[in-house]
Amino acid sequence: MMRQHRAVRLVVQWCAAMVLAGVALATVARELPDFTELAEANGPAVVNISTTQKVKRQLPHGLEMPQFPEDSPWGDLFRHFFGEEGGPSEEFDTQSLGSGFVIDPDGYIVTNYHVVREADEIIVRLNDRRELKAKVVGGDERSDLALLKIDASGLPVVTLGSSANLKVGEWVMAIGSPFGFEHSVSVGVVSATGRNLPRESYVPFIQTDVAINPGNSGGPLFNLEGEVIGINSQIYSRTGGFMGLSFAIPIDTAVSVVKQLKTKGYVRRGMLGILIQDVDRELAESFGMEKPMGAAVAKVLPDSPAEDAGF
Repeated sequence: MMRQHRAVRLVVQWCAAMVLAGVALATVARELPDFTELAEANGPAVVNISTTQKVKRQLPHGLEMPQFPEDSPWGDLFRHFFGEEGGPSEEFDTQSLGSGFVIDPDGYIVTNYHVVREADEIIVRLNDRRELKAKVVGGDERSDLALLKIDASGLPVVTLGSSANLKVGEWVMAIGSPFGFEHSVSVGVVSATGRNLPRESYVPFIQTDVAINPGNSGGPLFNLEGEVIGINSQIYSRTGGFMGLSFAIPIDTAVSVVKQLKTKGYVRRGMLGILIQDVDRELAESFGMEKPMGAAVAKVLPDSPAEDAGF
C-alpha cells in the first residue's frame, strides 16, 4: 500500500509539473507578437522595383567584339575581362532590383535613391502583378531617397507613423524583395537609434537586426501598430549578405524630404557653416571635461552664418 501511495503521489506531481509548464509556455506564446495581420494588411502597398540602365564599355585598342550566339555565356565573359576601355564601344543593359511603398492612392511611391539612380527604365510591379513604368519625380542623394510616380489610381497605401519615440528593443517588421523574392517578410528589434554612418552625415539611422538583403532597399519598416517608421536602406556586411546589422532611414527624416521632392523635385537645405567632430576621451581630457559629450567645432567656414553668429 505504501508503494502504491508513493506511485500515485509521483504521478500527481508529474501531472502538476506538466500543467505548470504548459501554462508557462502559453504565457510566453501570448507575449510574442503576431505579425500575420500586419503582413496581410500592409503587403499590398509594398512594390517591387526593377531598373534597367544602358552601359557602354570600350574594347581594348585593336580588338573587336566577336559575334557570339545570343544564348552564349562567352559574350558576358568577354565583356567582363576586356570591356573596360579603349577601342570600339559595346553597349549593354544592366539591371538592378529594389523595393518601395505606395504613399498616395494616385501612384506616388517612395524608395531609395540608389535603387533608381541613373536608370533608363523603371518598372514597378504591384501586388496584383501589374507592371507599370515609373518616372522619377525627384531624388535626393544625400538622404538616399527618391519619389516615383506611376499612372494608376485607387492603390492601397501604407500608414506613416513617427520615428521620434522609437525605443531600443522594440519589435519591427520589414517587407521587401530580397534577391527578387517579392513580398518577403522579416522581423526583429530596434538595435539602436540615431546611428551615424561613415560618409552619411544627413541621416540619423535606425539600426535593427531585421534580415535585410540586396533587393530590400527602399522597402518599409513597420512597428507593431502597422505604421511605417523607417525605410530600409543599408546593411553592414563583409560577405554581401545579412550579418545582423541593417539600417533604416527614420520616417520623420523621409517625410520632410519627400514633401520637397513632390513640390520642387529637389531638396533645399540650410547651411550652418561649421565642421564638427566627435568628442572622444582624449579630446575631452584636453578640454578638462569630466566625460566625453557633445561635439567639437573643428572649423568655422568664412562668410558663413556660423561666423556671423559668433562661433
